[in-house]
Amino acid sequence: MSDKNSERDSGLVQNYKEKVLQGESLTQEEALKLYEEAPLEELLDAADKVRKHFCGDGFDLCTIINGKSGKCSENCRYCAQSVFYHTSVESYGLLNEEEMVSAARKNAADGVLRFSIVTSGKALCDEEVEQVCERIRAIRSQADLKVCVSFGLLNESQFRKIKEAGAGRVHCNLETSRAYFPSVCTTHTFDDKIRTLQAARKAGLSICSGGIMGLGESPADRIDMAFTLKELHVRSVPVNFLNPIAGTPFAQNALLSEEEKKRVIAVYRMILPDASIRLAGGRGLMPDKGEGCFLGGANAAITGDMLTTAGISTKTDQELLKKLGYKVELWNE
Repeated sequence: MSDKNSERDSGLVQNYKEKVLQGESLTQEEALKLYEEAPLEELLDAADKVRKHFCGDGFDLCTIINGKSGKCSENCRYCAQSVFYHTSVESYGLLNEEEMVSAARKNAADGVLRFSIVTSGKALCDEEVEQVCERIRAIRSQADLKVCVSFGLLNESQFRKIKEAGAGRVHCNLETSRAYFPSVCTTHTFDDKIRTLQAARKAGLSICSGGIMGLGESPADRIDMAFTLKELHVRSVPVNFLNPIAGTPFAQNALLSEEEKKRVIAVYRMILPDASIRLAGGRGLMPDKGEGCFLGGANAAITGDMLTTAGISTKTDQELLKKLGYKVELWNE
């Protein structure tokens, strides 16, 4: 990069940072230009300043439990739990109440404030919804933490039951852009995802949605998904980096570079300035376990194990966050 180009791109970062700090929104063209042209360190610094301005030093830390595993009818090309692919993932039905409550109580004791139950499959049936509602009520009565759920493509009536049981948030990832989604999954649609998020919100639940980077999508796809999330007013945004699983169609996908990962997080912060940008799956593969992203726009993370892969211990994460000057607290309720 020439000195003239460097100065020009540096000015670009500063101009866009000031625009966001003044409450204006970047266009998709501006966001893509930031992603592709901005000097990395300046981009990370700008994103961190935007994060601090809109969100302060609170850090939203959550854990997930694989409440039902495997035998999923959907053909998401990255997923170890799909019946379409031959993987080594363990399959089992809904965990019982004792197992879920025990996990929730342990996480609460470890200082985690948000606990999410995730189940495999396109959607829980009505009988399973009744069963998980019993488990949610038990968790809420015995553990001091918020309960989030990821139960697939449910309807508003089912979500109302889940809210009445004590859950506060529904997670349903868009996964990628509308244009690229058919390259990832063909057994349900992008609009099915959006309808699910809208049904959850109509039922009075907050919503959490993001996606996976490294599915073969372009930078423009990554930016496009962020703007869809912005249009949906999503304020809890998990960003996953693909951990290729043997036996899935995306098993040979190349891992994103560390620079690409940081650029994704930083530009998402510039597009979604007051959101919880949540570092999620794939963080365990990062040499610094996400520290660079926590200094470049991210202010939330999933801690502990992921659904089918190992994660980072809650204690390790809390020590890191303390070192970085963060305070673990609920955000975007």
